Amino acid sequence: MATTTLPSLLSPPTKHSSTVSPPPPPPSHHQPTTITPSSPSISINNHTSKPIQPLNITRRQTLGFGMVLTAFNAVTSPQLAVAETTLCEFTVTDSGLAFCDKVVGYGSQAVKGQLIKAHYVGKLESGKVFDSSYNRGKPLTFRVGVGEVIKGWDQGILGGDGVPPMLAGGKRTLKLPPELGYGMRGAGCRGGSCIIPPDSVLLFDVEFIGKA
Repeated sequence: MATTTLPSLLSPPTKHSSTVSPPPPPPSHHQPTTITPSSPSISINNHTSKPIQPLNITRRQTLGFGMVLTAFNAVTSPQLAVAETTLCEFTVTDSGLAFCDKVVGYGSQAVKGQLIKAHYVGKLESGKVFDSSYNRGKPLTFRVGVGEVIKGWDQGILGGDGVPPMLAGGKRTLKLPPELGYGMRGAGCRGGSCIIPPDSVLLFDVEFIGKA
């Protein structure tokens, strides 16, 4: 069965193409899983329960030029997605970007052009999760402020135009209007359907880890 690719934050949409390079894949549903026993059985009232065992899933990653990552399997398991559930009030800026700080960082802020690391969960306005770096167990690494990511990310992390810069260790929710995301083309489109439909408002829970 053919897989559908998801847009990469490392490849903002271009005027000449409606497709976007996919980010690294989450755990593939077509690869074998290995259950590795690590916890002893627990005995309660002379009845032995089955041990709780960690799930070790093999991942495939392909590195492209620079920090462009490819081969994302779009069928992400919803139960694996990690998302912030704490409610907070958004501040809307002149650009249309809205932000809400859930945890104010304690470290230094990012500098334009700096290679940084950030974890994230990407959701549609409906709340449906379409991507999560937590699922892959590895934060996204990219150069901030130079167009490697969609516009809403650069502004949401670096700050400017009414948005304070994020500090390392901080957690912020960004609400991106279509023009700061994937616009009228959407992304991850195939066969008439798109993972990110055209003109989508996007929500990102971003954890700024710090410089890479």
